[in-house]
Amino acid sequence: MADIEITKNYRADKKVDVTCRECKRSTKHLILSDVCLKGCEDIAPYGDFIWYDEHQIVQCHGCETISFRKTHNNSEDLTHFIDIYPNPEDGRDAIDYDHLLPSNLQLIYNETIKSINFGQAVLTGMGIRAIVETVCKDINPNKDKNANRKDLCEKINYLVKQDILTKKEADILHKLRILGNEAAHEVKPHNNATLTLALDVIDHLLKGVYILPLLLSSSDRS
Repeated sequence: MADIEITKNYRADKKVDVTCRECKRSTKHLILSDVCLKGCEDIAPYGDFIWYDEHQIVQCHGCETISFRKTHNNSEDLTHFIDIYPNPEDGRDAIDYDHLLPSNLQLIYNETIKSINFGQAVLTGMGIRAIVETVCKDINPNKDKNANRKDLCEKINYLVKQDILTKKEADILHKLRILGNEAAHEVKPHNNATLTLALDVIDHLLKGVYILPLLLSSSDRS
């Protein structure tokens, strides 16, 4: 049976970065109250399994909204899990004119939005990677079969060589690719702030590649 140690208000009055559901971004939050649980269990012959859970009531320094923050980490997993209640991403909307996206891209995009709204961090990361790969395939000039055989890293670099993406845009896609890889292959959930920023970049990418050109083309015809 695990030995559990409880510590109260060890981090009270300290500040942490939390995605605020009212400010819609990561802001400094004051820890109003804090309870930490530390557990240790002998799992012979592998040694001790140690875990830490923190339960915190936090308040945004900007708008003063109060949230509940829970963190978990353990000696077997380097991933640091963080949950915020209520979910600060609940209610994120798709971009305007998302119906102008190719049907397969619109499908994975909207499912990714639903995932972050339901607090499903791993699925959101996987969806972000799928969006990046779908965009790279879709804007591949002449649907070059050799480009489609490349892995996603090479596909992104290939689009730079073809002057379809700038180096800066490619660097952003590489970061999103790595985020998605960690979700897909390591089942690594990223925190709300990281996923929010990634989806902000995705929105900007989709507007620039698909939506704005179509709207401008329609305006020119009229």
